[in-house]
Amino acid sequence: MRVGFFTREATRSLKRNAAPSFAAVATVLVTILVLGVFIPIVQATTQATNDVRGRLLLNVYMRTEATDKDVERVRRLVAEQTPNVKSVQYVSKQDAYREQKRRNPRAYEILGRNPLPDTFRITPRDPSKIDQIRDALTPLTPSGGRTTIDPAIDEVRNRRDDTDKIIRGTNVIKLTMGLLAGLLIAASVLLIANTIRLSVFSRRREIEVMKLVGATDW
Repeated sequence: MRVGFFTREATRSLKRNAAPSFAAVATVLVTILVLGVFIPIVQATTQATNDVRGRLLLNVYMRTEATDKDVERVRRLVAEQTPNVKSVQYVSKQDAYREQKRRNPRAYEILGRNPLPDTFRITPRDPSKIDQIRDALTPLTPSGGRTTIDPAIDEVRNRRDDTDKIIRGTNVIKLTMGLLAGLLIAASVLLIANTIRLSVFSRRREIEVMKLVGATDW
């Protein structure tokens, strides 16, 4: 097998079938570029999804009239008696007010008072278990509603809805890029195959003579 021979034949074939060859080369180039962009995007979106899952929190809001004893009782209840809890962070109403006022000072100046309750931010051991923690803190009643396991707890909320929106968005991006890459790969294969068939057809007599004198299909 001589490299020079195949190089000359490839160059001659490109000249004879310039348009199909250019289309095949351009499609392959675009496919490679899309794949080069697709892989980092998939890695970035996967990492972002994992980060969002890792930041899933369950907020336990205390009643405004809750005392320090109530806060300590609920803290022990959440940290020591509730399953699947990884960590519990207590945020007092004063700390929450300072944090929110720093983010949006004008809005809280208009309020003139602190409307925020004491809060426990619960991080689950497994993000998929967050609903089980919520069910443990707010069990169902016989009537189908929910109640809290401690009268000092006002409400339990999670960020599951926002997280699910982010995860769905990243999945749509990955699916779209994957479909685009798949279509371009299929187009590249078809164009290359068509270019080869045109080249073979244009030189069918030479190939027939070569086969008659003993050349293999390859």
